[in-house]
Amino acid sequence: MLARHAHGAGLGFRRELIAPLKTAVPEAIRFFELAPENWAGMGGRSGKDLRQFTERYPFVCHGLSLSLGGPGPLDEALLRRIKAFMTEHGMTLYTEHLSWCADTSHLYDLLPIPLTESAVKWTAERIQRAQDILGLRIGIENASYYVAPPGAEMSETEFISAIVREADCLLHLDVNNIYVNSCNFGFDPLAFMNALPLERTCYVHVAGHWVEPDGLLIDTHGAEVIDPVWGILEAAYARIGGEVPTCLERDFNIPDLPALTAEVEQIARLQAAATCRKAA
Repeated sequence: MLARHAHGAGLGFRRELIAPLKTAVPEAIRFFELAPENWAGMGGRSGKDLRQFTERYPFVCHGLSLSLGGPGPLDEALLRRIKAFMTEHGMTLYTEHLSWCADTSHLYDLLPIPLTESAVKWTAERIQRAQDILGLRIGIENASYYVAPPGAEMSETEFISAIVREADCLLHLDVNNIYVNSCNFGFDPLAFMNALPLERTCYVHVAGHWVEPDGLLIDTHGAEVIDPVWGILEAAYARIGGEVPTCLERDFNIPDLPALTAEVEQIARLQAAATCRKAA
């Protein structure tokens, strides 16, 4: 299939949305995102539905289970399935969480990697191997977390920057994750973002979150994006420009398509404003 490159504002591809999307895809939605683990090798009606959209729209693959920082062997069989899937559907961008989620079996959670030199080397080597198998540079996403790993030898931004540099990979910037972590651990979200290697940004996520009764923020992707997160996104575009593809994540409590489209349209407005400022 002809390769299609994502641009503009996009939306997570959810089965709950297929029926209304078949009726009409709103103009603001320029691409879709999916988790390849959930779709690779899919046949039947779901496979046909996916093909109907990948023939017309760019798709981004956002992985859930590669466990880039994990202690177990890198899942090279999964990477080869993902490569074949991306080739089949003309997908050109793959991103993954900078976290670990498996040891002898999958843990079904994204856990933080210790901020150490040895972890930089270990994780960067695994990213390089993943890139070799996929035949492309991948984006690594700054992850949300709820317990800081012990034994830190550097800051999180230094850790991310070192991995991006050593692996020669790209950055997947998640502005909601920055906001969630900044509230839970008490740091300045804009200072954190500006310390990242933003020049390597290939992709952006924006999402909503849940606030527990005790004030703890949980990165649920199950609510509307709030104003402070929109503010971080706007600040990000001021640094990276409005051309970087940006996806609205909504994984449950999924509203109707018009409500989601309104948030995608907000992404597009911020992108357009940043592009205009850059051109002025």
